[in-house]
Amino acid sequence: MKKNIAIIMGGYSNEYEISLKSGTVVYQSLDKKLYNVFKVCIFKDKWVYVDEKDNEYPIDKNAFSVTINNTKITFDCVFNAIHGSPGEDGFMQAYFQLLNIPHTSCDMYQAALTFNKRDCLSVLKTYGIKTAESYHLNLGDAINEDDIIAKVGLSCFVKANKAGSSFGITKVYKKEKLKDAISFAFKEDDEIIIEEFLDGTEISVGVITYKGKTKVLPITEIVSNNDFFDYKAKYLGESQEITPARISENMANKVTKVAKQVYEILKLKGFSRSEYIFKNEEPHLLEVNTVPGFTKESILPQQALAAGISLTELFGNAIEEALR
Repeated sequence: MKKNIAIIMGGYSNEYEISLKSGTVVYQSLDKKLYNVFKVCIFKDKWVYVDEKDNEYPIDKNAFSVTINNTKITFDCVFNAIHGSPGEDGFMQAYFQLLNIPHTSCDMYQAALTFNKRDCLSVLKTYGIKTAESYHLNLGDAINEDDIIAKVGLSCFVKANKAGSSFGITKVYKKEKLKDAISFAFKEDDEIIIEEFLDGTEISVGVITYKGKTKVLPITEIVSNNDFFDYKAKYLGESQEITPARISENMANKVTKVAKQVYEILKLKGFSRSEYIFKNEEPHLLEVNTVPGFTKESILPQQALAAGISLTELFGNAIEEALR
């Protein structure tokens, strides 16, 4: 008997448009002979199942079900394609855990932790994972540019602490531009992280649970046409994403080991994509994403294809792992 699979997409953050694209690719790729697939759009003002004719049916949040033609449909598993809140920060994970519905992403605590860049990096540092030097600010804190520069130097990156897709991020070269960058980041989040600029090769590593085991996918080298890997570089084609990365075997072995270690230290499940920059041939972790992009152009699907895993197999494996 075919399983009912809800693909949740949309969300409450600026990443909702990217999430809708990711969810649509998952919907198109899943094997319809194995699964009954439902697109479920989650927004602040409505949760709805959207059929192929764009008709909308409200989701009953009490049981995460939908009624169509007087028939109540429940779901055997949820494929999480929501980037940002509430799909990547732990809220949906907690909700499905309370309802005892399997889902394809990591658990609630892991989602909340990895979504908070500052907390995640702080935890991983205790295990010897190398990171950039950083300075933290909360909204309302006094801003001392001299203290910040003494800690992280110039140039540096000012980032919203809990945001994805490079929203709320600025590369700062001059002291007089620092406060503007901080104000810009605070528009996205009430916490920010300011990091030293690491001048080196930037790479992205996908790690998944595949057929019951942790699998590190082929490494991608990121070469942005812009000042850094910003929104335009990520989504508007203003970058080169080279898989496999043009790095030495020694560097590849190091970052593969670290990426697997990060995945297992954090007790992640499902998908993850972590970003690193090499400094003195040592990988320094920037961040961990637990709901990465799923479009055909996104990095993790590219890595899966390089590993000989089709999108149908990639997404179907995630469902089977969740059901397991």
